[in-house]
Amino acid sequence: QGQLVESGGGSVQAGGSLRLSCAVSISTNRRKYLGWFHQAPGKGREGVATISTGGSISYADSVKGRFTISQDNDKNTIYLQMKSLKAEDAGMYYCAAGEGIGIAPLRASAFQYWGQGTQVTVSS
Repeated sequence: QGQLVESGGGSVQAGGSLRLSCAVSISTNRRKYLGWFHQAPGKGREGVATISTGGSISYADSVKGRFTISQDNDKNTIYLQMKSLKAEDAGMYYCAAGEGIGIAPLRASAFQYWGQGTQVTVSS
């Protein structure tokens, strides 16, 4: 079925930046959606940013203006550039792919394939 492998997590001070990468090894017909999800300790997985095959992008309100999702089709990689990080941004970040059509939603249930996650720690 292929896989998704995240990298780029780490520790950063509040206000700092990180760039997450996700290498996508899933056939094109199974990755109509690509996205990043955040899971804070003790909470559910929430959509951060998603991108569809047509290039439509959605962001969670909490990250608009601070996070940017992008993709490099030649490298089969998607990125999440995170700036002005806050304490509440800390947690696990997961890359995901889905087989849906249209604009990629921020709903985790719409995605069928998941990476193992990468940890982001934000210190004040």
